[in-house]
Amino acid sequence: MDRFEAMRLFTRIVELGSFSRAAEQLGLARASATQVIKQLEQHLGTRLLSRTTRRVTPTVDGETYYRRCVAILGDVDEAEAALAHAGQSPRGSIRVDLSSSLCRLVLLPALPAFCARHPLIRLEISVSDRHIDLEREGVDCALRIGALRDTPYVARRLGTLAQLTCASTDYLERHGRPRTIADLHAHRAVDYLSATSGKPVPMSFVVDGRSEDVSLPGSVSVNNGDAYVAACEAGFGLIQVPHYHVARQLAEGTIEEVLAEFRPPALPLHVVSRPTRQQSARVRVFVDWLGELFAGSPD
Repeated sequence: MDRFEAMRLFTRIVELGSFSRAAEQLGLARASATQVIKQLEQHLGTRLLSRTTRRVTPTVDGETYYRRCVAILGDVDEAEAALAHAGQSPRGSIRVDLSSSLCRLVLLPALPAFCARHPLIRLEISVSDRHIDLEREGVDCALRIGALRDTPYVARRLGTLAQLTCASTDYLERHGRPRTIADLHAHRAVDYLSATSGKPVPMSFVVDGRSEDVSLPGSVSVNNGDAYVAACEAGFGLIQVPHYHVARQLAEGTIEEVLAEFRPPALPLHVVSRPTRQQSARVRVFVDWLGELFAGSPD
């Protein structure tokens, strides 16, 4: 048994929750992967994985071993890269997670510039509107919109995202355009469900320098940014989103901003990554590029 390859296989199984998917990614037969993990568990004298018909999850010992494996394999990869490619451009894969709208509307259009600068780096991008566990899911860095909760990761603030309140032109023609906060009592909203609590997030307006929350009735609730904007375009009511997410619709006139003098507070944008000791050179250059991308951005 090759210990390092067994550790790589084990970490991929934990991250993917599947023997077959991990084996496929690493070019192994499913039976071979099963045999390697069996030998690893025998070598360590403990059970590492709990298998069900739907998913494979780590045991308590497996979770501890997984975290150590991630750190060890990261150090090995970094040491090999430093010796094999000293003086050369960073290379290898980076696993990145961010919201679907930020990926589609901001990151992907700008990404060719990064790839041209670092042609030996390959990006594996996952999109989600939830806060993931970087180590548990094998992700190198993630872009997070909004205030950060306590996090064990390194956080770098990239800037802020201006927010606005808007509705479809069709909706406003049917229900009128609110001019004051008091006018909102006659309006409806699309509810955005918090990924943390599962409850609708109230609308927020800055009035005389203070943030004021307002909850409006609505008939549609969503938990995804793209669905949020789509529901607005369909005429279900008011929404509050970062400007970049509706820039095209605003330019086309299908969506209009309302209550511009009471815009919601801007949202902080961070990139979070593993501690510096575990960061590879390729992750560091990507994080630095993100800093350049969002530096001074008004959105």
